[in-house]
Formats: sequence, C-alpha cells, structure tokens
Amino acid sequence: MNRINQLFEQKKHDILSIYFCAGCPTPDNTADVIRTLEAQGVDMIEIGIPFSDPMADGPVIQDAATRALRGGMTLRRLFAQLEGIRHNVRIPLILMGYLNPIMQYGFENFCQSCQACGIDGMIIPDLPFKDYMEEYRPIAERYDLRIIMLITPETSEERIREIDRHTEGFIYMVSSAAITGAQRDFNEQKQAYFRRIEAMNLRNPRMIGFGISNRQTYEAASAHAAGCIIGSKFVTLLNEEQGDALKAVTRLKEAIFK
Repeated sequence: MNRINQLFEQKKHDILSIYFCAGCPTPDNTADVIRTLEAQGVDMIEIGIPFSDPMADGPVIQDAATRALRGGMTLRRLFAQLEGIRHNVRIPLILMGYLNPIMQYGFENFCQSCQACGIDGMIIPDLPFKDYMEEYRPIAERYDLRIIMLITPETSEERIREIDRHTEGFIYMVSSAAITGAQRDFNEQKQAYFRRIEAMNLRNPRMIGFGISNRQTYEAASAHAAGCIIGSKFVTLLNEEQGDALKAVTRLKEAIFK
C-alpha cells in the first residue's frame, strides 16, 4: 500500500506535514533535512522543487526557490540526492512543484524517478484537473503515485466532490485565497470554510496548509482536518539556523505546541 494511504489509515488526527525547498539554504542538505524531520516525529514531508516563476508561493518560499536555483539545484540533482533515502526513512515523501520543470523532465520519466527513490506522491498546483484526469492520472497510477489536488474557499462543491471521487491520498485545503506565508490567526470566515468542508463528509482525509505558523493557527486548522501542512514558517527557521534542521524543527515545535 502507498505510504500516504497507510499514514491516514493508521493516524486520523494531528498529522503534521512539513514543507521545505530542496537546495535551500545549502545545495546538498536535502537528505539530512528529511532524516532529521522524521527523527523528530514529523508524519509526512513535502519536498519543494524550486521554480523561477511560482504561482502560489509567498516571498519566503519564492526567495528559497531563487537561492536554491542559484546554488545549482535541478530536478535531476534532487533525484540524485534522494537515492537511498528509503534505507532509513519510512514516512511518506511528496514532491511539490510546478508543471513546467516536470514537463521538461518528462512526466513518465518523472514518475519513474519518483518510484525509483521512494517518493509516494506529488502536488502540482498549476496542473488543471481536466489534464490530470485525461493525461497524468493514468501514468501516475502505473507507478503507485498519488497526485494530490488543492481546493480553496472559492472551489465549488461540485468540483470538490469531483476531486474527492477521482483522487487518492488526501485533499490539500488551502486555508485562504492567497499566497503562502505565515498568518497570526484564522478569522471566522476561514474557520467557517473549514467547517463547511468538514461537513461535506468527503471520502478523502483533508490537510490544511498556507498560513500555519503558531499555536492559534495550528489548533484552528487541526480541529477541522486530519492535520496541518507547515511551509513558510519552517523555511524561515531553517534559513535562520543556516540549514540546521534540528534547531529549526525544535523552534517550530516551540512555536506551535508550547
């Protein structure tokens, strides 16, 4: 069974997924960050593929991607860094990136490389759902890879239910119609959106991301989903700690759980 599905079968609540951008702040720390996060109890990891023209990323992740690209990070280099990662890492690993570099690599080649190094799924924010259904889903399924789709407060109920019927793993709930970045709290409008989606009783579990950076936002999101995805806050801390993942994740836990 795919590790993403295993995780959500085994753990129903308080799942913590961490995003970081491969190649930032140093070009070769990808595997070290992954191993450290697992050792510190993180349930799932999203590894960002740096791209020069992101659509949904805020300034923190944009800057991380720029630094990674300047440092020489490429998709081929990332896959080379992930070789052997499954010798001692068991939690689900997801690649998150935009369609352009994946298309340049070749989607089936991309899926083959994912399978070869033990990647479990992918998040491609700019992949149209129609293209997913017609072209990308059949290829990904051949390699037992999950393509995770995003929804926002503006996504119609009809589209949400369509996504729920035709995807596996989990649904990525974007907390608001905005770019990534830390937020101090989630207002009543956002929490009403969380409750509305929760009340739909979807088949897939949901993870909430964008803006989770402290105890208030973490608890508000966790109350209405299987767990939370934290990106910008961890990327900021990892930069501040000059790539020391242990110090960064320790500070993150202090911000969220204490």
